[in-house]
Amino acid sequence: MPYVGRFAPSPTGPLHFGSLVAALASWLDARSAGGRWLVRMEDLDQPRVVPGAADTILRQLEAFGMTWDGSVVYQSTRIGLYEEALLRIGQEIYPCACTRKELEDSALAIDGSRIYPGTCRGGTAPGKAPRAFRVRTGPETIRFTDRVQGGIEQSVEREVGDFVLRRADGIFAYQLAVAVDDAGQGVTDVVRGADLLDSTARQIHLQHLLGAGTPRYLHVPVATNAAGEKLSKQTAAGEAGVQDMRQALLFLGQEVPAGLTPHESLDWAASNWDPARVPRRRVIIFSEEQRR
Repeated sequence: MPYVGRFAPSPTGPLHFGSLVAALASWLDARSAGGRWLVRMEDLDQPRVVPGAADTILRQLEAFGMTWDGSVVYQSTRIGLYEEALLRIGQEIYPCACTRKELEDSALAIDGSRIYPGTCRGGTAPGKAPRAFRVRTGPETIRFTDRVQGGIEQSVEREVGDFVLRRADGIFAYQLAVAVDDAGQGVTDVVRGADLLDSTARQIHLQHLLGAGTPRYLHVPVATNAAGEKLSKQTAAGEAGVQDMRQALLFLGQEVPAGLTPHESLDWAASNWDPARVPRRRVIIFSEEQRR
């Protein structure tokens, strides 16, 4: 199949160094394969969306030379597709009346949430109104090969539990929206930060339920400071942004020859992109001083 990649930021603010790394890796992988590169704004969680942030991100991508193909897609305009997906999954979904407080004693899942104990699998308790909708998981282990991180396997039932597809506030969950959108846009390759690696099995589970294909995955390391916090210093579209571009390429293991202009560097990186050089780690401590 022809290569189709995508970059899907949440418009909660301008690009920071970590999101630049993810965008760059995705763009390079698509362009080196002669494929298409799409941009999708994950703006479902409207309370977190910052007005104007989506336009700022698009201007930053253009300033860095990372152009996209086709129109930008906004998840907030695709609610009907997520409703249809719930109907297609059908009997594998059930209402849940549990509150966060009621789940506080549950075991911690791999992503820091609580493993759902299945309280409402057989129906909600009398007098309790449904809050969220969850999808059933099974005992099978989901396995896939990440192009950087190698072989990955996860039992979603044991390590996450039945997970939410529509939240108590009516907002569709990230996992469902991503599975629906990747399938609908014909995405063949997902390149993103390793902080999302643990959610991949859940998305594959939904792909199976929806009868959709599974893309190839490539998860690049996440940049953190010494305290383990993701780097979030905003990048600029001027000289500081150019420096961030070169540092992002180095972070990805792509050493660009000295003396090239920013756009020459990007062209060189696209022609010489080698995922085998990307460090096989989920997290890399990368100080602000290293970016200067």
